[in-house]
Amino acid sequence: MGNQIRTALFLAALTALFVLIGDAIGGRQGMILAFGFACIMNFGAYWFSDKMVLAMYRAKPVSESEAPQLYAMVRELAKRAELPMPRLYIIPTQTPNAFATGRDPKHAAVAVTEGILQLLSPEELMGVLGHELAHVKHRDILIQSVAATVAGAITMLARFGQIAFLFGGGDDEEGGGWGALVLLILAPIAAVLIQMAISRAREFYADRDGAVFAGNPLYLASALQKLEAGVSQIPLDGGDMATAHMFIVNPFRGQSLMNLFSTHPPTEERIRRLKEMAVS
Repeated sequence: MGNQIRTALFLAALTALFVLIGDAIGGRQGMILAFGFACIMNFGAYWFSDKMVLAMYRAKPVSESEAPQLYAMVRELAKRAELPMPRLYIIPTQTPNAFATGRDPKHAAVAVTEGILQLLSPEELMGVLGHELAHVKHRDILIQSVAATVAGAITMLARFGQIAFLFGGGDDEEGGGWGALVLLILAPIAAVLIQMAISRAREFYADRDGAVFAGNPLYLASALQKLEAGVSQIPLDGGDMATAHMFIVNPFRGQSLMNLFSTHPPTEERIRRLKEMAVS
């Protein structure tokens, strides 16, 4: 419940930030147009994001005859989670990772890399798959799409406001003057940070319920430890940073300031919580 409340507060903060940007610009028409355009983009991403991300990473659909153990494991976890059986894909890369996608449980897909299948034990893989099915059950893709819509609208609107401010000469009577310009510059950064915070909150939530589906929190704790080391050795080649939040661990290796914009909570903290869950 705590993570749900935090997610609601983060979404409310994004909405409030969006309203502030509209007030800073001083005109409602531009705000409505920018928001409408962002909604259209994100609506399309919501309906077609599964196809786009699966194609981006060259994920190949696998049949039950090709991956009987994987199918049996996912089928059992889906039964425990009271979910329909998702489509299964394998990504041809040695980077150990996994993600779930799809607009709702009836249209879900779970993708695992060749690397994760080679690295993890069956119990650890069950922990990872439980985590991904928890994302499906919580409809996290919908929540993150809403966050992306509002954050994207804030960024677009702020850029529009910056241009209007520069061409308007920074008149204090039009949009709040230099204070408004500062808001227009900082608001997109704040929006990204809030969006990342929503993603991190959902990861903790999926860890908890995924551990329940798998039957033992230590399965996922052990898997996360291996995955963190594995991704450090073999980071994902190519891909898009905008998809990082989809994976169970960040597939890209950021440095210094970029860690502030991480879509995932620290792996050590996730493992600590799972170990506490195991002894509680």
